[in-house]
Amino acid sequence: MSKFLITTSSFNLETPEIKALEAAGYEPVLNPHKRRLTEDEVAELLTPEIVGMIAGVEPLTKSVLDGAQNLRAIARCGIGMDSVDIEAANANNIAVTNTPDAPTKAVAELAVGLMLDCLRFAPLQDRSIRAGEWVRPMGGLLGARTVGLIGFGRIGRKVAEYVRGFGAKVIAYDPYASGAEELVSFDELLEQADIISLHIPYSDENKHLIDEKALSKMKKGAVLINTARGGLVDEQALLSALKSEHLSAAALDVFEQEPYKGALCEIENVILTAHVGSYAKESRIEQETLAAKNLLESLNKNA
Repeated sequence: MSKFLITTSSFNLETPEIKALEAAGYEPVLNPHKRRLTEDEVAELLTPEIVGMIAGVEPLTKSVLDGAQNLRAIARCGIGMDSVDIEAANANNIAVTNTPDAPTKAVAELAVGLMLDCLRFAPLQDRSIRAGEWVRPMGGLLGARTVGLIGFGRIGRKVAEYVRGFGAKVIAYDPYASGAEELVSFDELLEQADIISLHIPYSDENKHLIDEKALSKMKKGAVLINTARGGLVDEQALLSALKSEHLSAAALDVFEQEPYKGALCEIENVILTAHVGSYAKESRIEQETLAAKNLLESLNKNA
């Protein structure tokens, strides 16, 4: 029997779409590590029996795809395609799809929630009370802030919609967007925003887009939110900016190496979440449903 690999750390196998794949003669193979796979691990799992895969954010490089002898289709469970070498997929006649709309609300809501947590010191207060202390730091209003969005696509625009509901001013930097009144240059955004939230895919060109130089241009007391990709932020430079209190706070849902165990765990003014941007039940159901449907359609077309 032909098989399809599911590399996400969890997946509901009881949906009609998965049952349709099984009825069509495809047996599911799960991620045994239950975490993001390394390049070597995913290559090892792509055995000759695997003809399709529902992919997470593991690196599907040229080496991996060239070695996947019978792989015909990749269905990304999510938006970003930066983890897939599209050129190599095309060269190997592997169809690639994604689920661009399904995670939008979930990621946008997390980003806004993290903004509020940073402004009102919610995690710090929780830890203090549990430690027997009664700390009441003075917070600030989201509605009194200028929110700078790096990336003004589906998620960036949804975040803009949400924060405007609080009364915040929105500016955005996106070299691929045009015509929006919110658009400013990268440097203008760094200098003007009270809160900066990242909503762009990762590439070699924007690795460490937020580096020591960019952080130094941000307002003293600004807040950085990253629910996009870990490689966009130089974590060591961010650590220094937070320790010096040039930034008042940051919140990261994504990291260069996951699971994250680095030095940011040791400081108080950063919130760390475990790459859960799209992990809202309703959003996750929609992503998994669409990914499984896309996979079956691709396999039928690319038989």
